[in-house]
Amino acid sequence: MWYSDMVSALEKYNHLKHILRQLGRVVVCFSGGVDSALLLKASADALGSENVLALIARSETYPEREIAEAVRFASSLGLNYEVVETDEMEDECFRENTKERCYYCKRHLFGLARDVGQQRGFDSVLEGSNVDDQGDYRPGRRAGAEMQVESPLLKANLTKKDIREISRELGLPTYDKPSLACLSSRIPYGTRIEPDILKRIGRSEDLLRSLGMGQVRVRYHGPVARIEVAEEDFEKVVLCKDQIADALKEAGFLYVTLDLKGYRTGSMNEVLEQDSEP
Repeated sequence: MWYSDMVSALEKYNHLKHILRQLGRVVVCFSGGVDSALLLKASADALGSENVLALIARSETYPEREIAEAVRFASSLGLNYEVVETDEMEDECFRENTKERCYYCKRHLFGLARDVGQQRGFDSVLEGSNVDDQGDYRPGRRAGAEMQVESPLLKANLTKKDIREISRELGLPTYDKPSLACLSSRIPYGTRIEPDILKRIGRSEDLLRSLGMGQVRVRYHGPVARIEVAEEDFEKVVLCKDQIADALKEAGFLYVTLDLKGYRTGSMNEVLEQDSEP
């Protein structure tokens, strides 16, 4: 069974590389997460390191530790990389935090990637969406379509499970890395995005990770912090409840709660589903 799974993963990886070979020299929008890490590795294997540039965005909406990890990963592959400052926080359309927030953020990122690519003689800009991303509300994908950004993992019909399995077979350290999302995704639609809120969220999540939580989200609801962790980590939260409550209150929250449904992707989009019900 293990051998069959390994062959399947190899076949899927070869198909991904075949898709990449059609794209010429590429700029990969690289967050350091499991999806874009596999995309970056596959691009290097398919095209050669001289034909790949890892573009790493630095922003108030993204933890600095993730930027450092992305730089280390790109360097470990022997790839050229560039860290660019994004300016979505200067865009009122983004700061207003409507349900189109991700569209404006991705439009800034993809615009930067396109400009860098054109200046350096690259042919295509790539991003790491996969098949599972089609099941959630993702307005950022519209920005990619408008700017002709390629999504090779999606084109190769790879799911998150596929990506983790292939990454494990390739020995990538990201194969079991928790899913990532920018800190603004913790803020309810309609609540303005402010730097101090992002810092409070980031500080709170850092504390939870230091206590051994894997998949963590601290959702911002004004004075209330709603903690999402995997159900197997509920006991850790309860055992450390006083330390967590004190730390999050010190970060600026008045009330600290644990979401009994646990971590799930895009929980802030649940309000959109509720609003669409008759």
